[in-house]
Amino acid sequence: MKNYLEFEKEIKTLEDEMELLKSPGNESISEVDTSKIKSTQDQINLKLKSIYSNLNSWQKTQVARHEDRPRANFYINKIFKDFTPLSGDRYFGDDQSVTTGFGLINEKSVLVIGQEKGEDLNTRIEKNFGMMSPEGYRKCIRLMQLADRFKIPIITFIDTPGAYPGIGAEQRGQASAIAHSIECCMSLKVPNISVIIGEGGSGGAIALASSNKVIMLENSIYSVISPEGCASILWRDPGKSLEAAEAMKLSAQDLLKLGVIDDIIPEPLGGAHRNHDEIAHNIKNIILENLSYFENMSSEEVFDHRKNKFLKIGRGGGFTKSSKEGKIGLEFKESVSLKLKRIFTQNKYVLSALGLAIIASIIALLY
Repeated sequence: MKNYLEFEKEIKTLEDEMELLKSPGNESISEVDTSKIKSTQDQINLKLKSIYSNLNSWQKTQVARHEDRPRANFYINKIFKDFTPLSGDRYFGDDQSVTTGFGLINEKSVLVIGQEKGEDLNTRIEKNFGMMSPEGYRKCIRLMQLADRFKIPIITFIDTPGAYPGIGAEQRGQASAIAHSIECCMSLKVPNISVIIGEGGSGGAIALASSNKVIMLENSIYSVISPEGCASILWRDPGKSLEAAEAMKLSAQDLLKLGVIDDIIPEPLGGAHRNHDEIAHNIKNIILENLSYFENMSSEEVFDHRKNKFLKIGRGGGFTKSSKEGKIGLEFKESVSLKLKRIFTQNKYVLSALGLAIIASIIALLY
């Protein structure tokens, strides 16, 4: 049974009509009308294109959370061969909300990490709705360090509303586990590629998405807090989720403009939940494309690429390797626009006086 979102009511009506046309023999239909079926399918496609090309940020949030959206385990089984799952953090236990292990993609070995929400009620409870505990992050750290030692690239699928906020998780060091996971991601000498397949929420997502490449599906979201949580804090009203979602710039399109993410993977018409195989194919292609991008880079170049990527967010030119002899590390590269702005700010009174003098001279010459 298909699940429909509130803004998909017209599509539901058309698809119900389509099912009726495909099932002759009832009182109203005596035989299959292929021309009517084709006409109805064309109407559905037009309606899907119209709706999904004009989604607001809150509607994209709903699509990112859609019950039928493919989960990490689906992509792992579809994209990677000979996947060997590995469990446990060697301190406390295993976290079922994250799947980890080694596999092959086009005969290349990779470490795969996937935050897993579950497919139905029972698996969602088992997977804790994708909310990881400290042992989950420690498991990922253990395996990322192992992959780094053997120079194996890392692929991460992000899909979580956030890290688990329960008292047990806090007692076992949730904040410390997240911080160490971010530190581990940033210190890797192998390429790590993160794909946000649904909901990338809070530190629970950032802990595993501090990567060389952060890529989002077209209708996924990535934010420091949920729209409902933001609305509750700012307006004391969870009903203002639409306003919060728009203000937070959590969509893939907004984040690409801001330079927070690196690429967007287009979804099938009507979202990833309507064609699982097509979206898996698209993701596989983008993973292979990015793996080949880093193939000829040295360990230091991979490390510097990731470091520079995060240092330049919100800045003009970012950081580059120091050109000064004997100096190690990165130095800030200021863009031309920022340099002009800085010069004007520092010398605004002198420049204003100079401007007035030029204007006065022009007026004197004219009159």
